[in-house]
Amino acid sequence: MASSDIGLILENSKELDRLRKEQEEVLLEINKMHKKLQATPEVVEKPGDTSLAKLKSLYTQAKELSESEVSVSSALLTQLDALLPSGPPGQQRRRIEGNDQKRKRIKADSDISRLSPAVRSQLEACVSLKGEQVAARVTGDNAEKDEWFVVKVIHFDRETKEFEVLDEEPGDDEESGGQRKYKLPMSCIIPFPKRNDPSNAPDFPHGRHVLAVYPGTTALYKATVVSPLRKRKTDDYLLEFDDDEEDGALPQRIVPFYKVVPLPEGHRQ
Repeated sequence: MASSDIGLILENSKELDRLRKEQEEVLLEINKMHKKLQATPEVVEKPGDTSLAKLKSLYTQAKELSESEVSVSSALLTQLDALLPSGPPGQQRRRIEGNDQKRKRIKADSDISRLSPAVRSQLEACVSLKGEQVAARVTGDNAEKDEWFVVKVIHFDRETKEFEVLDEEPGDDEESGGQRKYKLPMSCIIPFPKRNDPSNAPDFPHGRHVLAVYPGTTALYKATVVSPLRKRKTDDYLLEFDDDEEDGALPQRIVPFYKVVPLPEGHRQ
């Protein structure tokens, strides 16, 4: 066993420790941003506010650190495998298969078990959406317009952090003519407020831009809240949808609270 091999293992161990500490610092900043936005959500509408851009940057940094952690952990496993005695062929094969499983577990679990409670809670919330209807952006980042539909969550993959969803009522212009499945990242999914539990439903004030299901369809469009102050969270919203002009005016349409969600930053319509 060469001392250089041990030295390399120790270096990777230190790097792994550094990555985890840096990841913890980033996640603390993410939690601070979450608390700020929960306390004063209206701040994002102020000219020049960069809260959402900063939050996106922090999540990107956390993702990169997590991927680096997986890479260093895998390298450590490979280095340790090389130093272990080979043993009989059958035993060696079992050891290799076992180590492959370890690598898969590390890849799948590192973003969960070692992340902050807030992020783990977010992933658990994604898993719990199975069977629920959510708002989903089915167009790519480079599309000219964002298309949002009501879809049903089939599965959430913890490893890839992707949702598998089903569009149960595709439009008449769909080539397949039947139900269509999509695999979408977390950023393309917005859960609807719970119809039977409105306690956590957002309360959008008059004049706020939102994303809402257009009456009689399963498509969501940008709209403006025009209803007066709602007395209860279960009250319907009165909305004016963009590009919904009739006879030179925008009609006001009633939409249930559980079909209205925040308008995503940078929405294109």
